[in-house]
Amino acid sequence: MKTLAKTFAAAALIAVSTFTMAAGKPEVSNPKKAVVNLSTADLAIDHYVAVMTEGQSAGVEQLFTTDFSQKVQASEDKTNSRSEVISFLKKQKGEQLNCKTSTTIVQESADYMIAKVTMQFEGFTKTDLVTLVNDGGNWKVSQSINSYK
Repeated sequence: MKTLAKTFAAAALIAVSTFTMAAGKPEVSNPKKAVVNLSTADLAIDHYVAVMTEGQSAGVEQLFTTDFSQKVQASEDKTNSRSEVISFLKKQKGEQLNCKTSTTIVQESADYMIAKVTMQFEGFTKTDLVTLVNDGGNWKVSQSINSYK
């Protein structure tokens, strides 16, 4: 009788755990195929900040123009291509930066926007001057210039 009770208990636990796993949210198997709403410049800059500081990788490839470049002004200036930046960001998936972020719109028109993204870390500040363009109804980042203080 004890063996029968243990068998039913084990079967019940297996059934409950199976139903719990099945009820969970399905993960996106391919985050680059996820579509992100970039219909306004504000949505695009918000997504850019989330990608850079919160490790979001969904829609990262649609965020940047084909000729995107990132310039890093430091002791040695460096320029990163679109593919280098996307590859780096995909590796950073889920990594959140420990910083306070603020965004200021420097200039805006119907077809482009320049925004200043400031990331305040403990001990230094990263400033990112971001240029966005309206590319066929979707806003994309065309250039980013980073500097550190």
